[in-house]
Amino acid sequence: MNVEHSRRIRRSLRKFPKEVQDAFYKQVGFLRKDIRHPSLRAKKYDEVRGIWQARATDNVRFYFLISDSTYLLLDIERHRD
Repeated sequence: MNVEHSRRIRRSLRKFPKEVQDAFYKQVGFLRKDIRHPSLRAKKYDEVRGIWQARATDNVRFYFLISDSTYLLLDIERHRD
């Protein structure tokens, strides 16, 4: 699968410390190989708009769309319990 980054996720990602950014890119690597990778805990977030959510760290999530053979990374934010 291919991965594309939206402008929004690029801006949002810069606000996080390097450790979170590194964890995010590691998780994106897992996503490219297998959306069912256990550390991602990927799930449908918004069924109507087709948005998925996956885990970057324990308290940071990223959001993406699946279109043909591409993951479009939309945003990343702290997870609210």
